[in-house]
Amino acid sequence: MTGSRIVAVGHYQPAKVLTNEDLATMVDTNDEWIRTRVGIRTRHIAGDDEPVDELAAHAAAKALASAGLAPRDIDLVVVATSTAVDRSPNTAARVAARLGIPSPAAMDVNVVCAGFTHALATTDHAVRAGAATRALVIGADKMSEVADWSDRTTCVLVGDGAGAAVVEADPSAEAPGIGPVLWGSVPEMGHAVRIEGMPPRFAQEGQSVYRWATTQLPPIARRVCERAGTAPEDLAAVVLHQANLRIIEPLAQKLGAVNAVVARDVSESGNTSAASIPLAFSKLVERGEISTGDEVLLFGFGGNLSYAGQVVRCP
Repeated sequence: MTGSRIVAVGHYQPAKVLTNEDLATMVDTNDEWIRTRVGIRTRHIAGDDEPVDELAAHAAAKALASAGLAPRDIDLVVVATSTAVDRSPNTAARVAARLGIPSPAAMDVNVVCAGFTHALATTDHAVRAGAATRALVIGADKMSEVADWSDRTTCVLVGDGAGAAVVEADPSAEAPGIGPVLWGSVPEMGHAVRIEGMPPRFAQEGQSVYRWATTQLPPIARRVCERAGTAPEDLAAVVLHQANLRIIEPLAQKLGAVNAVVARDVSESGNTSAASIPLAFSKLVERGEISTGDEVLLFGFGGNLSYAGQVVRCP
């Protein structure tokens, strides 16, 4: 068995920006109400002609360019999404077709907000087992398409976007570039976050999710660090699912990552579900807030009341 590492990241957001003031013309809300309850100022919204696979392909192309690789170098494409409209071809196959990747294994992973960290772990396992050598791992969601724009408790949360990582085999690494995953779920509480019906609509039990995230997840996040052999105070960055600042900030504080940059991309991007972690991670890298080799905690949680996390080294 070999190890794996992230060699490059990339992200993409649609051009249209929806502000809190814009939302106030659509539903009974205002900027202060949104900022104080969820910490969001703006979000990006895709057009009708921008499907999920297009968002994903833009982010993936950026990651490939950053890695100095060509589409032919990829043999596995994994896309985490819960908002793809069509069942087949799946989103990964459509991304591969858009980018011109020849004959890759192509699969979608639907674990909603924890999708990217599940997809990254699955890819790491495939590389370690010798089933893949170089992969694209993408989180992409078009939450605006499943939002109920008449429900002020949920429509203020959502945004669209994608983030991607290039993962490759690394047999010579002394320390793993992608640490062991800790994942699980609370299936009996899966009803707390839902995308259901025809047409599908996003809904959640906000207080139940908040209590679970702020009380049950901090010790799980600490166990992720333990599995990686990393003390929380040694983390350079913490990238949690960008659900709500009122969840992100107490979770990071309880983790004890006192020296880490805490991603707060939710403020400008909203909740982009599976895209939120790679999107926020890529922005930290692009802005130079973390450096190559730095240890970063990625921790996804939410839909299904699922969670997954790992410590990775910054590309």
